[in-house]
Amino acid sequence: MSERNIAYLTDVCLLSCVVEKGKAEDVVKAARSAGAGGALIHSVHGVGVRERLGLLGIAIDAEKEVVQVMVGSEQAEMVANLIYGTAGIDRPGAGLIYLMPLEMVAVYLPRELRDRLKERSK
Repeated sequence: MSERNIAYLTDVCLLSCVVEKGKAEDVVKAARSAGAGGALIHSVHGVGVRERLGLLGIAIDAEKEVVQVMVGSEQAEMVANLIYGTAGIDRPGAGLIYLMPLEMVAVYLPRELRDRLKERSK
């Protein structure tokens, strides 16, 4: 039977960022420059408080993008602060960021990489 090269990560946060359409790529670049790995980008439609202020109080559909990045707990706040500035979330209606601790993440690691990590931890 073949060996499964699964690693379980336990000190990880999921950083989710809702930004204006067209800003997701900049957010991913900022997160990766801070050491984050890959990211997921979702196109979404939503209705918020600001959108209800449209003509005659009718809700206006808002197009946004959601970027999700897994980062180590120790770097989560730093990455969030970097994204905050990059995405321009300091303006009303520009988006939001939230962090969620993840209990466990299972990932595939090639045997060579897993062995190198074991050697480093000794």
